[in-house]
Amino acid sequence: MLALLLCVVAALQLALAKIVTHDWHIGWTTAAPDGFERPVIGINGQFPCPTIDVDVGDRIVVKVYNGLGNQSTGIHWHGMHQNGTAYMDGTTGGSQCPIPPNSSLTYDFVVSPKLPARKASIANVHQADQSGTYWYHSHNLGQYPDGLWGPLIVRGGEPWAGQIDGEFIVTLTDWYHQQMPVMIKQYQSNANENGNNGNEPEPDAALVSLSPNSTTWKVEPDKTYLFRIICVGNFPGHGFFFDQHAMTIVEVDGIWTQPYEVNTTQQSRVTTGQRQSVLVKTLNSTAAQKNYAFFDTMDVNMMFFDEGKTPPPGFNPNATAHLVYDESAPLPAPPVTYEFDFVDDVNFYPLDKEPLLEPVDHQIILDFNSANISDVSRFAINGQTYLSPQVPSLYSAISTGSNNTNPIVYGQTNPFVLQHNAVVEIVMNDYHTNLHPFHLHGHQFQTLLRTAPNGGYYSGTTPSNVSATPMRRDTLMVQNGGHAVIRFRADNPGVWLLHCHIEWHTESGLIATIVEAPELLQGVQVPQDHLQACKKYGLPDTGNSLGNVSDPLGSQTYHVPLLDEG
Repeated sequence: MLALLLCVVAALQLALAKIVTHDWHIGWTTAAPDGFERPVIGINGQFPCPTIDVDVGDRIVVKVYNGLGNQSTGIHWHGMHQNGTAYMDGTTGGSQCPIPPNSSLTYDFVVSPKLPARKASIANVHQADQSGTYWYHSHNLGQYPDGLWGPLIVRGGEPWAGQIDGEFIVTLTDWYHQQMPVMIKQYQSNANENGNNGNEPEPDAALVSLSPNSTTWKVEPDKTYLFRIICVGNFPGHGFFFDQHAMTIVEVDGIWTQPYEVNTTQQSRVTTGQRQSVLVKTLNSTAAQKNYAFFDTMDVNMMFFDEGKTPPPGFNPNATAHLVYDESAPLPAPPVTYEFDFVDDVNFYPLDKEPLLEPVDHQIILDFNSANISDVSRFAINGQTYLSPQVPSLYSAISTGSNNTNPIVYGQTNPFVLQHNAVVEIVMNDYHTNLHPFHLHGHQFQTLLRTAPNGGYYSGTTPSNVSATPMRRDTLMVQNGGHAVIRFRADNPGVWLLHCHIEWHTESGLIATIVEAPELLQGVQVPQDHLQACKKYGLPDTGNSLGNVSDPLGSQTYHVPLLDEG
């Protein structure tokens, strides 16, 4: 009876679904969010870029025109599973070619409700409920920190429906005065490797909803508000709290959680790519005679101390926003905080209580560290740095027939081939001195464990005392000198990247490629405008990673670029 009811609800959602269309001209504009004016990337002349707000079951159609003139581009829909539409994932080198200047490409996919599992193919697979907080951003040339990002909110079935009095979208980010191509060229240079230990550029400011200190949220006493917090940053994680206000965490990365209380002496945190929704109960009318600060701080350990550096004089890792009860009252400074008590997201539990996936059919162990390759600061997984293929890896899976199950086809992309519906366990050992937020495309994974910093590496067995209903999300911070273990079911045929979401590290090769159920990808029809992007860019769209159609298992030679060549 319950299954029948779920089918009826899903059918009703689909019947009410709408087509949400956008026509985007991506181009340059100027902005000064911290007072320093600089070129930024906007959409239709707008910065920040627009929010997409849809319902579960809606079809999103976005026509993108690249008007940048001097850069290619592409849009990744961060957290969207793209069930049946893997070619819409928007990852240059993974699922598409870059969109050349003065060219267009259309993204077209459905945000699907939960439906019964059916016979698998790329166009007809188990579809997950994607209600929650997501975002979109460029996945090309390390581009999104220059401004090409925006929130993506999917509504439907929220457990807090009818219990809130308003909601706010909050973005947290580090901000830079120089443009990304300039900084990437400096970062991926012999001079940086030899003279600066290969360290990353440092941000110039922290921003809360694109302001260091002027964002406000108008609230009333004795009300409950939902804050959708999205970390759209490039490098450090962010810790945050509302002064004298408790928070209740109810969602992470599109997964509803069992309510998790964060008291007024604790803080929460998010890392690049993560989202977290919190309920805040405002104070009573007596306490609401004044306003209260929201405090955000970038992780100075990641930016400096874990890399053996000290912050430069005058560096400010903090940003402030405010809950405004009384618009005539002053906006207070945040409280001085000397110690932080961060809650641990591994201790959250999904509201749906999905049980631990077992037994494991396929285990992957990823040992990663920094690497000096040809005097360039790179990262390597199991000794190999990722180098972007000429043919997008998904296109290789589609066009190489039965050879698509052989990792050789995919070149130097750190490929791992998975069988359909296998329970996959991935162990990530962080041999680097710093933390790394790993994001998996196409899935929300179970988080079995994560060690503390310098907590040691995987011993060969997973402890038996992990949660019976582990938290799920799509982005997880892995601690330096430690490891993390995640699991997911390979029920979404496609080619999905697993990568560090620090853009410096994405651009320097900290990426693995998950080739999922390739036998179900043979002969899939990619939209013609996507293939046309390859042709305009002079790139092949069939064959192995270098476009070899006649001998896809033949040798493939790559070089490490001295700067990003995307």
